[in-house]
Amino acid sequence: MRLPDNPAGDYADAQIDDYGKLARAQFPWRPPLRMEVRARASHPAATASTEAGDMTVLRGTAGFGFWNYPFSVRGDALMLPEAVWFFYAAPPSNMALVPGIPGWGWKAQVIHSMRPGALLATVPTALATGWGRLSRNSAPAARWLQRLSGAQEALVEAELTTWHTYTLEWRAGEARFWVDGIQILRAPHPPTRPLGFVAWLDNQYAVATPQGILRFGATPTAEQWFAIDHINIQPL
Repeated sequence: MRLPDNPAGDYADAQIDDYGKLARAQFPWRPPLRMEVRARASHPAATASTEAGDMTVLRGTAGFGFWNYPFSVRGDALMLPEAVWFFYAAPPSNMALVPGIPGWGWKAQVIHSMRPGALLATVPTALATGWGRLSRNSAPAARWLQRLSGAQEALVEAELTTWHTYTLEWRAGEARFWVDGIQILRAPHPPTRPLGFVAWLDNQYAVATPQGILRFGATPTAEQWFAIDHINIQPL
């Protein structure tokens, strides 16, 4: 999956998926299953010290795994995001969903927004965000944002430019993630509704912070690519 040089920041995307012509109720994957992907990229991953304009790292977002395609252009109702995947984002992205973990970087991630607890967290999240903007203490809002999104994350320390094997097991009660056979995340209570598989590289960014900042856009890129050697998905 390759993106050309794009200094203007016009939207660009390269991806494979298995849900493009399906309604969400027909998405093909649900637990229990095991996914194995071997992948690498042309540029290293952004780190906590990476600045928003740094062109030496992989730009935009990338990854592979399962999600509910919540922003459908086919006319489906919009939904809150659900995902079980390996996900990458570079600054200016800042999706600060889990306290103590940067809002960008190469991650194992679960998002489970379509659940009763998310609805109950909506009002407290809004109140905590407002309080944080007044008091400049965003810690309560950060905790409520995690409850709202159902997000669970772990940073992937493996170098993005070299081949690594990424594995996840998605079961009804938990999702587990491995890199080269080493477990990096165990996430209880993942989504259980049907999801679709996607592997992609694009130049989007998204900002969603406990301070109440929310915005989206496309970022300039140099020529870059995200390569996959193999994909293996097996029901368990």
